[in-house]
Amino acid sequence: MRLALALLIWLSACGAERVLVVGGLGGEPDYEQRFQNLAREAAKLTGGEALAGPQAEKNAIRAAIVRLASDLGEEDTFTLVLIGHGTWDGLAYKFNVPGPDVSAEELRAWLDPIRAKQVVVLATSASGAALKPLAHPRRAVFAATRSGMEKNAVVFPRYWVEALRDPSADTDKNETVSAVEAFRYAVRKTAAFYEAQKRLATEHAAMEDAGGVARAAIVRFGAAQAALENPAKKVLLAQREKLEIEIEKLKREKAALAPEDYRKRLQALLLALANVQEEIER
Repeated sequence: MRLALALLIWLSACGAERVLVVGGLGGEPDYEQRFQNLAREAAKLTGGEALAGPQAEKNAIRAAIVRLASDLGEEDTFTLVLIGHGTWDGLAYKFNVPGPDVSAEELRAWLDPIRAKQVVVLATSASGAALKPLAHPRRAVFAATRSGMEKNAVVFPRYWVEALRDPSADTDKNETVSAVEAFRYAVRKTAAFYEAQKRLATEHAAMEDAGGVARAAIVRFGAAQAALENPAKKVLLAQREKLEIEIEKLKREKAALAPEDYRKRLQALLLALANVQEEIER
């Protein structure tokens, strides 16, 4: 009985992870196929769900968000990835889908009631215009462009998805690609693309992360993926992610802390992280 109770506590502490990837309207066959393929591949790699093609309309997106995320708790994570074209008219950002487009204000209204930590990836043109409207302490927002003025089609989504299957994106070598690692990988690859093409870059990715959610795991592999099958190690993975988020948050608060207080708190977190990693690797 005690063992069963402990197992339930372990599983509840771990936190559920749910992912929705949307491939938006392409406008022409090449883009249409590209967005759909990328959305489906990203969903497969993350164990999430994909909405693409004619099914990716506004009401379906809202319904899928509610179905997947409305029952999540504070220790859970919900990831929403939008791949396609975006527009900005000087006032509002919109994600292009069949039928009425989805505005940043609508996305915020759908996401704000969710209690879980949230990762939102706006892999579209003009997406930088949605960074501020979507900013929230429980939410990390990544955009393919730094403003609404960068309106050309973007290559960022190609490399965001590539990060989910390339082990080199795991820069801290913990067999987990976090949201911020995938973002940095895509930024590097996007810059290299324009350099190789000898073209002036028309997109510059940007992010907002008020609460340190960017360290949330997006995909795992190797021993980290295998650990998900072990209840005890699954809890340790969740603890490691929580510690990494706390470390990022502390680093952002450094300027407001006394140097000695910052050093002690950072040292304690790093020691705890090392101990958890050691337990995972046993």
